[in-house]
Amino acid sequence: MSFTRTLRAVSGAVVAGALLFGTAPVAAADQIRNDQWPLQKFDAESIWKISTGKGVTVAVIDDPVDGSHADLEGNVLPGKSFISGGTGDHAYQQREHGTAMASLIAGHGHGPGGADGVKGLAPDAKILPVGTDTGSSDFAGPLRYAVDQGAKVVNMSFGTGSSELSPEEQQAIDYARKHDVLLIAATGNDGVGTPKFPAAAPGVLAVGAVDDHGYVWEKSNYGPHVKLIAPGVHIRSASPVEDVNGKYRLANGTSDATAYVSATAALLRSKFPNLTAGQVANRMIKTAAIPVDMPNMKLPDPHYGYGFIKPFSALTKDVPAGSKDGPFPALTGGASSDPSSAAGNNEAGPKITSHKGLSVPFLILVGVVGLVLVVIIVVVVLVAKKNRRNGPPPGGFGGPGGPGGPGGFVPNPQGPYQQQPGAPGSYPQAPPTQPPGR
Repeated sequence: MSFTRTLRAVSGAVVAGALLFGTAPVAAADQIRNDQWPLQKFDAESIWKISTGKGVTVAVIDDPVDGSHADLEGNVLPGKSFISGGTGDHAYQQREHGTAMASLIAGHGHGPGGADGVKGLAPDAKILPVGTDTGSSDFAGPLRYAVDQGAKVVNMSFGTGSSELSPEEQQAIDYARKHDVLLIAATGNDGVGTPKFPAAAPGVLAVGAVDDHGYVWEKSNYGPHVKLIAPGVHIRSASPVEDVNGKYRLANGTSDATAYVSATAALLRSKFPNLTAGQVANRMIKTAAIPVDMPNMKLPDPHYGYGFIKPFSALTKDVPAGSKDGPFPALTGGASSDPSSAAGNNEAGPKITSHKGLSVPFLILVGVVGLVLVVIIVVVVLVAKKNRRNGPPPGGFGGPGGPGGPGGFVPNPQGPYQQQPGAPGSYPQAPPTQPPGR
């Protein structure tokens, strides 16, 4: 399968010219840092008082990463290059995409207090660079490698040129889920509703791009698989390639949005280490928001999914953990997303344990439990016969399961995910007259 990165062209389309976002005065801070409007919108300083992503490894399946960049040095593990066979922590030729994504996730800036350059949303996370050849290989091998190296989040800011996954790629996705790894992928930058993989694959969190007003970017791909949106317009990031601004670039793309969601996942996995990958995704979804002038949007929306990420809310709101699979479908074939019950490499089925060697006390216990069950069954049968003789209780049958129908379930009128109140750094602010991408 061709591993063409349809996202790279747009994410690499650098936007020229200075940008004014109506925030802190340019003279008061490093220009590169000042350009990072998502950090200002998110109120990153408040976020970092709660979590910085420490202890979490995020795999970046992409171009090899420039681990010597001033804003990344020390945060990039050796990793592996599936291009050269060596490590993945050295830039390959002029390719800058992987370095850019890594910096948005775990850049720490440089200079006194790290105040200069690009800072990621999870500055204490570690990056596992998994370099891939964009022209001749699929992502199955790189993904399995990332899982085996202990990554808890995998950033996949790419889209394949195929309309479906290969069996090996689907097996790799299942393998990651069995090992409790959260997979996050970009929807694509064509402005169309044609699904791209791996974002459209079951079990992958698909991310679209949003501008600084909270509206979907007009070139962000859409469809029923979209789960979240995040900043992806006028994004400043690090690069191994020198230009007039140093080793930096300014770009648009769902690639960048995906990196911000991966960083948010790292913050959450650091703060809530006992949550499963699905529960982390669930927490991001339940605290997501939509533009204030679209209050009646039916969720999930093909363009907005469940809304744009709000990292501070995701870290601080009281959100029930929910199902271990979160918003993802349960794995088939008896597989589980619980890492403690994960089989090895796509085993055919559950293991059957022989009864040989069972201890005598265990057999006695089994016999006692069986006897107790027989007694309970006899009592239940006798009581049932007596009730039939005496007729139904006064008032008759109260309906199947009481309120809400069978089982007593009362549906949530707000749907499976509710919108939470605002939080520091929430947006949109000063929305444009006509929202793009709709």
